[in-house]
Amino acid sequence: MTVIALGINHNPAPVSLREKVAFTPDALTEAFASLQLVDAVDASVVLSTCNRTELYLQLGCALPNHDSLVRWLADFHQCDFDELSEHTYIHKDNAALNHIMRVASGLDSLILGEPQILGQVKQAVSDAKRHDALTSQFQRIFDHTFQVAKKVRTDTDIGANAVSVAFAAVQLAKQIFGNLAHSRVLLIGAGETIDLVAKHLHEQGAINIDVANRTIGKAQEIAALFDGQAMTLNQLPSHLPQADIIISSTASQLPLIGKGMVEHALEQRKHKPMLMIDIAVPRDIEGEVAKLDEVYLYTVDDLQHIVAQNLANREQAAEQAQVMIDEQINMVTQWQQAQNNVDVVKSYRDSQIQIRDSLLTKAIAQIEDGQDPKAVLAAFSHKLSNQMMHGPTKALAQVAQLQDNHTLEILTDALNLDVEGNTPKS
Repeated sequence: MTVIALGINHNPAPVSLREKVAFTPDALTEAFASLQLVDAVDASVVLSTCNRTELYLQLGCALPNHDSLVRWLADFHQCDFDELSEHTYIHKDNAALNHIMRVASGLDSLILGEPQILGQVKQAVSDAKRHDALTSQFQRIFDHTFQVAKKVRTDTDIGANAVSVAFAAVQLAKQIFGNLAHSRVLLIGAGETIDLVAKHLHEQGAINIDVANRTIGKAQEIAALFDGQAMTLNQLPSHLPQADIIISSTASQLPLIGKGMVEHALEQRKHKPMLMIDIAVPRDIEGEVAKLDEVYLYTVDDLQHIVAQNLANREQAAEQAQVMIDEQINMVTQWQQAQNNVDVVKSYRDSQIQIRDSLLTKAIAQIEDGQDPKAVLAAFSHKLSNQMMHGPTKALAQVAQLQDNHTLEILTDALNLDVEGNTPKS
């Protein structure tokens, strides 16, 4: 069995090209049917995410070249072959296994260690199974893949630390306040970063999330997702005292929150501590605020330092994960070798049975034709023994000529020979 992994991802390919070769759920039925018509393709899995499109293929003895597989992908999506070929990669056998396992374990992701990809690979395999595009052998490959991906997730710190500023901000808030369900959060801004912060906060248990923005409409869109309150920036002074956690990211050229505004809020809070995280550039919160005793103020530079340290930790975990993947590939290789050995034995037995049946059919026909049964049986036994001895005799002669005593010993033992007496063992 030959395994191929071919595709494009976020690293070599621009998003404009990745969009062209993305598979929609509706296109999968046609894709699997079309792949089954490609020479030598015995099984296929199609993985299509926002960052990658990949084909995982089990091939028979005939091996299509790289261009023919890329041509299929280009033709299916009606895109330019030359452009697609320039950005695709292909891996074969152990290199393909390594790639598939690295993808499922989050080691090949845009964000190292991100957990969503494992679920996406599992869905891709499920889709292949649903379209009868998966063999039992190929399913076994993915069983090994999911096994090692789970081990990487549970036995290393690959996903333990924040590697985005948005998630680092939320993790910092959780470290300081513990249970976020008991804290009121005020988000300032309504761009992509704040949207991501809001989702992370909700995932970590926050239930009181308000949003302030220059335009009330955008603030309402985010706040409505979390049953929060929307407000304009002009309303900040009156709402700041209620907030335990403030995370700000706007495009303002001037600070939105000054020392005086925070001092007033603290008085109303009876000096209950506040966490303020400013991830805007230029800053939304005046640096002087950090001098207030009851305020913990962190800037984007503080978070970048956390992210850099966490990324280093993930890279160390990735090295541990690669060792696990290498061990799993060895297990797959051993399993494949065992399968090959079974196939060799089956092939040998089938060939001997075919020889026997062919000679037996001829002998029966000769007897039915009136020939002497004793003469027919003698000829049958002579031909049968000659043909069955041909292979072993040839092998014995070759290893004897090469003076390969170890192989010769294995063969003589397998053939039950007494070398000294030149007769079968009793």
